[in-house]
Amino acid sequence: MDVPLYVWILTILGILAMLAYDFLFHTRKAHVPTLKEASLWSAAYVGVAVLFGIGVLVFGGGTYGGEYFAGYITEKALSVDNLFVFLIIMSSFRVPREDQQKVLLFGIAFALVARTVFIFIGAALINQFAWVFYLFGLILLLTAGNMLRDDHDEDDEKQNIMVRLARRFIHTSPEYDGDKMFTHIDGKRVLTPMLLVMVAIGGTDILFALDSIPAIFGLTQSTFIVFTATAFSLLGLRQLFFVIEGLLERLIYLSYGLAAILGFIGIKLILHALHENNLPFINDGEHVKVVEISTGLSLAVIIGVLAITVIASLFSKRGRAETAISNARRHARDYLDLGYTTDLGERERIFGLLMAEGQQIRSLGPKYKALAEEDPELMSQIEEARRRHDEAGGTTTV
Repeated sequence: MDVPLYVWILTILGILAMLAYDFLFHTRKAHVPTLKEASLWSAAYVGVAVLFGIGVLVFGGGTYGGEYFAGYITEKALSVDNLFVFLIIMSSFRVPREDQQKVLLFGIAFALVARTVFIFIGAALINQFAWVFYLFGLILLLTAGNMLRDDHDEDDEKQNIMVRLARRFIHTSPEYDGDKMFTHIDGKRVLTPMLLVMVAIGGTDILFALDSIPAIFGLTQSTFIVFTATAFSLLGLRQLFFVIEGLLERLIYLSYGLAAILGFIGIKLILHALHENNLPFINDGEHVKVVEISTGLSLAVIIGVLAITVIASLFSKRGRAETAISNARRHARDYLDLGYTTDLGERERIFGLLMAEGQQIRSLGPKYKALAEEDPELMSQIEEARRRHDEAGGTTTV
C-alpha cells in the first residue's frame, strides 16, 4: 500500500492531537468518570477508528480495508485482555480510584510509543529477511499456549514480574500524594508509589508489544495499516476500562478465544513463511507450495471466535458466579481501604456493587453460594464492610 508522506503526517498529527486532548482536558482534574461519560467517549473513539477504516476501504481497496479491520479487531481484543493486567497492577499498588485515569492514560501513551518502535523494527526485518515470518509465527504459537494456562488471578501478584521488580529496586514514600511522582517528607523530596505504578505499567506494555506486533503483521505487511490499526485500538482504552471494568473477570473464556486467534494467525504466518521461503535447509531454499489464508477468512475467524467467546462467557453460570465472587472480593477490599477514594459517593457506589454481587451469588443457588462461603476472608471482609457502612449511616440497602 503506497501511502503519501502527507497522509502519514496528517494521521500521526491526528493521533497525537487525540492523546493531547485526553491529557489536557479529560485527566487534568482527578475524578472518577461516570459510566455515561466513559461510554460516550469510548464510543466516540471506536467511531473514529471505524471511519478511518472506511477511508482505507474507499481509497485503498477491499483488501487493505479488510486487513485494517482484521488488525484493529485483533489488537482491540488483545488490549481488552491487557486491561486484566492493568487492573492487577492498580489493585496491587492500591492506586486511588480518582487517579486511575492518569495511570491508564500513561500506559496507553507508553504502549503507543513502544509498539511504534516495534512496528518499524518488525517492518525493517520483514523487508530484509523473509525468515522473520517463521519467528513471528512461532512467537504467536508459544503465546497461544501460554494464554491457555493464564487464569488472570488478580490475587497472585507474584505472577507479574514487573510489579516485583519495581518494588524491589525503587523505594518510595508509604502513601500517595495525588497523582504526583514526587512529594516532600520532613523537608526531603522523595518518590511516591505512583512512579512504581508507571514503571510496572510501562514494563508490561513492552511485554505486550512482543505479542501484539507479530499478531498484526500476520494479518498485513503494510506498515501504515499496522501502525494505524494498533494506534486506534489503544486510543479510547482508558474510557473502555471504566465501561467494562465490572465485566473483565466475567469474560472467563476470553483467554481461550485469544489463544485460538493467536494460534490461527501463527499458523497463517508460518504458511506465508513457507510460501516465501528462502532458507536453504527447507525445500532447498525454494518456495513451498502451500495454501495461504485470505484476509476475508482471517476477518471471519477473528470475529467468529470473539463472538463465541464473549457469548459463552456471559451465559456461563459458573462464569457469573466466579465473576461475582472475584468482584465482591475486590470491592470489599476497596471499600475497607480508606485510602482508595475520598469521594463519599464513590464509596457508596462500591458498597452498592458489593451488595449486588452478594445477591447475585445467592440467586445462582446453593452450589455457588457455598463456593463463596468457602472463602472465610471474603465473608469477614463483607461483614466488616456492612458494619462500617451502618456506622457511617450509609443509604445503600444491605
